[in-house]
Amino acid sequence: MDENQTTTPDTPQLSIADLQNVRAVIDMAVRRGAFSAAEATSVGQVFDRVNNFLNAVAPQEPATADEAQAGETE
Repeated sequence: MDENQTTTPDTPQLSIADLQNVRAVIDMAVRRGAFSAAEATSVGQVFDRVNNFLNAVAPQEPATADEAQAGETE
């Protein structure tokens, strides 16, 4: 290592994909009954916050051809 180089610790980072995985894990755990009734409110609040954030910042999935056609016939 060059003595003139400074080393900085890597800053922890989260990506949108990481948060999407967190949302999926919470959803799966709830569906499988991993939380007690007393925990349901706080788990739901965390899920809602993550979900709302992702809906605001993540690009929306483009509609598939089937979905586009269904929208046209309604």
